[in-house]
Amino acid sequence: MWALLVLIGVASVSANLQGPSFDGQKVFRVVPQNDEQVEILNFLASITEVDFWQPDSVTLVRPKMQVDFRVEAEKSFEVEDLLKENGMEYQVLIENLQAALDAQFDSRTRTGGHSYDKYNNWDTIAAWTADIAAQNPDLVSRTVIGKTYEGRPMYLLKMGKSGSDKKAIFMDCGFHAREWISPAFCQWFVKEAVETYGKDTVMTTLLDKLDFYVLPVVNIDGYVYTWTNDRMWRKTRSKNAGTTCIGTDPNRNFNAGWCTVGASKSPCSSTYCGSAPESEKETKALADFIREHLSTIKAYLTIHSYSQLLLFPYSYTYNLPPNYQELNSIARAASKELASLYNTDYTYGPGATTIYLAAGGSDDWAYDQGIKYSFTFELRDTGRYGFLLPESQIKPTCEETLLAVKYIANYVLEHLY
Repeated sequence: MWALLVLIGVASVSANLQGPSFDGQKVFRVVPQNDEQVEILNFLASITEVDFWQPDSVTLVRPKMQVDFRVEAEKSFEVEDLLKENGMEYQVLIENLQAALDAQFDSRTRTGGHSYDKYNNWDTIAAWTADIAAQNPDLVSRTVIGKTYEGRPMYLLKMGKSGSDKKAIFMDCGFHAREWISPAFCQWFVKEAVETYGKDTVMTTLLDKLDFYVLPVVNIDGYVYTWTNDRMWRKTRSKNAGTTCIGTDPNRNFNAGWCTVGASKSPCSSTYCGSAPESEKETKALADFIREHLSTIKAYLTIHSYSQLLLFPYSYTYNLPPNYQELNSIARAASKELASLYNTDYTYGPGATTIYLAAGGSDDWAYDQGIKYSFTFELRDTGRYGFLLPESQIKPTCEETLLAVKYIANYVLEHLY
């Protein structure tokens, strides 16, 4: 069937997505009411393969927490029976994952090349980084800050008017491979910067007075794998000694309470912390770059999905950061800016209390390096589509997020330290 569609020239990107079929797979949402029901979810995860979407792992599940998870087609009836038997209320968020996967590609833009309104594969993004720098030499330059495990160059875009002694903001996207809306935002941000420079007063001031370092995709190997083999892949693609299980969670791989809470020591886990802090070439390249530019980088923004959150340190401890009041008021104001466009509701606060304890994250690490404005965005949505946000939502998601990012950047500019 696919071959036929491609032959007759239907430009369906899902035709290019190789790998397992997700036909009949379901995504469930439950809210365990007590410790017993939490135990039932732990039991479920022990007897069948469960892919936790939110939170990232069954070990993070607590009573009254919203839990979204994916199960194989042939197991979905057993799962429903288990939940019913134990009196657990549930809803099926996604009835057929393959249908949701195909429905992602609902953009009317069907160019062969790069488009800001659709999801672009890695080769397209890599070519775009070269093009955008070549077309805007006064504003954008491209460097390579390292190579991935599989040898792909990690392209970093530096944006801003040349000037002496400029401070900078570092932003990255694509830590977790399946969070496709994240790299889409980094590309959108770069587009908006070059297109509105000289027209939009805030953006013009920001680029005149600050530099932005934008890393469009951190986990490139994983991202490629989501296009070629498994759309639901999360981790890096590095090999782990003594096991066939592949990959490390790059956002559990930083030296910030590394592997103490909310991360797994098992290489087969989706939240595997790695063999050591910065064991992954990708996280090491990112950390090395930030360390080398610590005197100029004044803010760190990392873009994830999904759940509509604006988080700040800490995630590895319940302790509040020294400038908690300031970070909280920035997050409050930035969330309000974001909501001003489409009324998208964001929850904000420190990671540990707002969602759950998780060690080894890049935002906590950056903060502990002395970057006092450090934020994590979890973009749309709240679970209707989860990681399979349709392309028709790229534009509104990026437009609203841009408002929050500009607010934070402008605040940082006015409070340089």
